Amino acid sequence: MAENRRVVVTGLGVVSPVGSTLDSFWAAIQAGENGIGPITYFDTAAFDTKFAGQVKGFNVEDFMSKKEARHLDPFCHYGVAAAKMAVDDSGLDMAKEDATRVGVIAASGVGGLQILQSQMDVLRSRGPGRFSPFIIPQMITNILPGIISINHGMKGPNFAIVTACASGTHCIGEALELIRRGKADAMLAGGSEGAICELGVGGFNAMRALSTRNDSPQTASRPFDKDRDGFVMAEGSGMLIVEEYEHAKARGAKIYCELAGFGCTGDAYHITAPDESASGPSRGMQLAMQDAGLTPADIDYVNAHGTSTPLNDAGETKAIKIALGEERARQIAVSSTKSMTGHLLGAAGGVESVVCALAIRDGVLPPTINYTTPDPACDLDYVPNAARKAKIRACLNNSLGFGGHNATLCFKAI
Repeated sequence: MAENRRVVVTGLGVVSPVGSTLDSFWAAIQAGENGIGPITYFDTAAFDTKFAGQVKGFNVEDFMSKKEARHLDPFCHYGVAAAKMAVDDSGLDMAKEDATRVGVIAASGVGGLQILQSQMDVLRSRGPGRFSPFIIPQMITNILPGIISINHGMKGPNFAIVTACASGTHCIGEALELIRRGKADAMLAGGSEGAICELGVGGFNAMRALSTRNDSPQTASRPFDKDRDGFVMAEGSGMLIVEEYEHAKARGAKIYCELAGFGCTGDAYHITAPDESASGPSRGMQLAMQDAGLTPADIDYVNAHGTSTPLNDAGETKAIKIALGEERARQIAVSSTKSMTGHLLGAAGGVESVVCALAIRDGVLPPTINYTTPDPACDLDYVPNAARKAKIRACLNNSLGFGGHNATLCFKAI
């Protein structure tokens, strides 16, 4: 049945704070450009954090009518757009496919937070009789894969996996598993997020999770740097078309790379803090390598979760050393593209998988920008401040979510 079915990446789509076309996004990542700036969506005077990674270069009416856009939360705007880009990029023609063999797994970490906030305002000011009849489908996270499937006529497996900031990665990993098991020939998978609103920023501020470097927003996301003080919220979406290798070859698809392995674990430790032993994320990396049939000697790059929080970055560094062995860990490149995009929460894994596919294709190690002061607890090669050319045979993409959810994908050159 499924064990030897190889899975490849044939389409990419992205909406992000550094660009909302594939070309503009990748050019910005390679150049080390920064997408962080003052929040313009609401008055931030009363908030501890006044900046975020807002989407750039995006017009929702390029992807749906103004009327349809009014009935959807921004996380759906971004996800629907990135999905269409990925389908177009892949050349997948649903008129020529068995629609029951093409599915969608896509999610958001928090779902329709902006709709929830706006409808609570309606409840308080005008009463429950004035709720929008669309409030429930606007809010629920699984509406995103539903809408994408309707738009493209994809009738295969269709669901959402919600694991906070690991959501997009889990969705892509499960898409891999479905194709391997013979349940689908192609899947659209990834994550989307649109949580930059009073409720989102205020909630993370209450946790003391966000950077408050308001005097210098562009240097606020500084993963692995000694002076990091929290993550920077961002929004957008990353989507992939993944498909069975022979299916892709038969239709003459371009292939970016192979999606070779997936590992996922649970910390069983704390609702928000990482386990100091780093056993969960290190085991996730090991499982992904085993699943891909690779060893640490085969890995040339790790796209780290790298949130720019004190606990995450030190803990993830420790996890990488455990998973790869300290000697090998010091020989490979590790970077966090969140230094440029900010943290896209449930969309992070999707966007960073796009980065991994392009990095393998072009032989480029993306940088960790804003890296100025080394931290003794973070002592690996973080590709500081400037991209480097290098052949990448295989890479790992890490995502870690509140609740102790760990997910790692392994991509390799075809």
